[in-house]
Amino acid sequence: MLRLNLVLLLAVMASAIFLVHSQYESRRLFTELDRSINESRRLATENQRLEVEKRAQATPQRVEVLARDQLKMFPATPAITQYVQDNARSEAAQ
Repeated sequence: MLRLNLVLLLAVMASAIFLVHSQYESRRLFTELDRSINESRRLATENQRLEVEKRAQATPQRVEVLARDQLKMFPATPAITQYVQDNARSEAAQ
């Protein structure tokens, strides 16, 4: 009878320890899930902000201003256009 009581006591203790461990693991995973959801929301918000910023940066007027001011570019006009002829091609055609 004493052995049976000890075996049952050990079984109850093991069951209790397993239950506590399961509850702890459940809480830990729930906290991790909550952090992941918050991180996902933060990243989605940042992605939307960056998309808006990208669209604002790529407007034709802004590109033209940057090209003119920083790169010293200007529109091509017939006065500055140079036409190049491929002599090798024209000789091969003859």
